[in-house]
Amino acid sequence: MRDAVVVGGGVAGLLAARDLAKAGVHVVLVEASGTLGGMIRRHTVAGIDLDMAAESFATRTDAVASLAIELGLGNELVDPDPRGAWLMTRDGRTAPMPATGLLGIPGVPMAADVLAVVGQAGGLRAQMDSLLPSLVGSRAASLGELVRKRMGAKVLDDLVVPVVAGVHSTHPDDLDPDRVAPGLREALLRDGSLARAVVTLRERATAGSAVRGIRGGIVRIVDELIADLETYRVDVRLHTRALRIERAAVEVAGPDGEVERLVADHVVATVPDPERAASPSRTGIELVTLVVEQPELDAAPRGSGILVHPDATGVRAKALTHATAKWPWLAQAADGRHVLRLSYRADQADGADPGTSLPVDPRDETGARATADATALLGVHVTPEQVVGAARVRWSGPDTEPAGLAEGVIGTGEASTGRGLAGIVGTTRSAVRDLLAS
Repeated sequence: MRDAVVVGGGVAGLLAARDLAKAGVHVVLVEASGTLGGMIRRHTVAGIDLDMAAESFATRTDAVASLAIELGLGNELVDPDPRGAWLMTRDGRTAPMPATGLLGIPGVPMAADVLAVVGQAGGLRAQMDSLLPSLVGSRAASLGELVRKRMGAKVLDDLVVPVVAGVHSTHPDDLDPDRVAPGLREALLRDGSLARAVVTLRERATAGSAVRGIRGGIVRIVDELIADLETYRVDVRLHTRALRIERAAVEVAGPDGEVERLVADHVVATVPDPERAASPSRTGIELVTLVVEQPELDAAPRGSGILVHPDATGVRAKALTHATAKWPWLAQAADGRHVLRLSYRADQADGADPGTSLPVDPRDETGARATADATALLGVHVTPEQVVGAARVRWSGPDTEPAGLAEGVIGTGEASTGRGLAGIVGTTRSAVRDLLAS
């Protein structure tokens, strides 16, 4: 293979272009916006550099850690504070998140921390999972259906729904289990119960914390990938929109609107087909970051943060991350201040362009909503006077529709494999290896 075109400049596109170019392939990368990195970017709030979206990666595989080491960031890999996160149920109860779970599915249904959330009756129903034939739920079309059939509605509603809403911004009934929990269905059939399947998958995961981070932010991976694109002389074209994606050619419109046909041996697309209709159910996500001076938060009353049931009353946020409690390096950088990040469901068409960081006045509608929610979730009164900096960023929610790419186009990235840095890195590198070996 002599040349390739990569469509999309998020992490998947940057990584595909980098690995192909490193192998000697001439690569053209086209990105519709003026910024590389996709959702992995940085912004500065109250003088602190922060990730604008993902601030950690799952350790169920070593894909991201291996990439970080390869990029010279091995010594910058860090574990979060071990205090863990909390949950808020539909009825407003708060409790620490059970320790042995996967997307909220408990590995030990009768554990004390599980019963504290779902109650004795909910735990007993979940324990029935061990008595059911392995085929029950094994063909479920959604994660929600799988959990409901195996462990009952209480575990689904009180544990899985808030975790999935916080992680994937959608309901478990709308998620393919093979996409968000690869191997779970097979482990259920092999081990005979969903709980044992969860334990098996957790045991296979990299030892230690379920997530890790990078000192200075996940965005440093993007910094190093961009530097490597320069080293390997990838032809990067910003403000260049793909109009048509074929197996061996991409038709693009450049910054001046001029249309060009880029011909290559292979095309790698990290975006959906341009001619595919937009997903009618796709939502937006708004992240509001508050930097506050509040010594009462030194005790981290909700550990690293709290995930909220979508139907919980009195709170509009779907999650809060107490970032300076979660990451010791960030606490040091914040110098006694606290960084809180609240996540909201937003109208896809509402607000600023995706990926634009905008300042927030703590006394305006957005700021008042965020401080009120932080107060409710943390149990500590957060007032506008204690906010020393705030910003909001809008993102598009997960795209659950098929990418719709033409036959022969190599699909990777969120559009083809789902959201999540670990999955994107692993599948992208695998796709590139297969392509180079073909």
